[in-house]
Amino acid sequence: MNIYQHFRPEEREFIDQVLHWKEYVDSSYTAKLTDFLDPREQHILKVLIGENGTIKYQLFGGIPGSERKRALIMPDYLIPTEDEFQINLFEIDYPIKFVSIEHPQVLGSLMSLGLKRGKFGDILMKDHRVQFFAAAEISDYIKNNLESIGKASIRLKELALNETITTDEVWMEQVITVSSLRLDTMISGIHNISRQKSQLFIQQGLVKVNWTTIENVSFECAEGDLLSVRGYGRVKILSIEGRTKKDKWRIVVGKQK
Repeated sequence: MNIYQHFRPEEREFIDQVLHWKEYVDSSYTAKLTDFLDPREQHILKVLIGENGTIKYQLFGGIPGSERKRALIMPDYLIPTEDEFQINLFEIDYPIKFVSIEHPQVLGSLMSLGLKRGKFGDILMKDHRVQFFAAAEISDYIKNNLESIGKASIRLKELALNETITTDEVWMEQVITVSSLRLDTMISGIHNISRQKSQLFIQQGLVKVNWTTIENVSFECAEGDLLSVRGYGRVKILSIEGRTKKDKWRIVVGKQK
């Protein structure tokens, strides 16, 4: 069976990576901890590792409901603890009275240290407080090198995971039916706008799928994708339920409130 046909061509490298991890765990009887994975990567990992073999996986991102999570792939007799996911929580101490810090600035500053996106989990913001999760193996490096975000000088405080701020992020589930899984059709169906308008948004670079700008209107969406349209918020494709009697796709999405 050609495993790749169920996924996108650009996901081939990640698929090979997951299969390699699975093979490693199977042959060495040792657990493998991954970087932080986005929802689409988590979906691919679940499909490839499956639920019934001698290898199992567990996902954790620092708190229940995290968007980005590390996966622990392991022999089925192991029972992991949260500590084994090696996730650290940082809070950014900055002069709140004089500057404000935005999500993209935090991410940009972390990436500018020369680290991969996979080394960071969710970035959380509430009432001027800013926190982020990071892989334990690069935590000392971040502490020693991250000194400013935007124009603000900052200090980092390392906290226990149970000190995570609870954000007001609420996802409302909704069922939609669309004629195809094309990106323009999906955006049109989710946000109740015309196809022409959704195509314009895509062509103007205002649409991201899994944090990557997509300008191809016929890009095929899939389960686990996170879609964002500037000014319209973010939507997760939670499940693709199949076709209706009228041959439309029935899809469950989570819309961010």
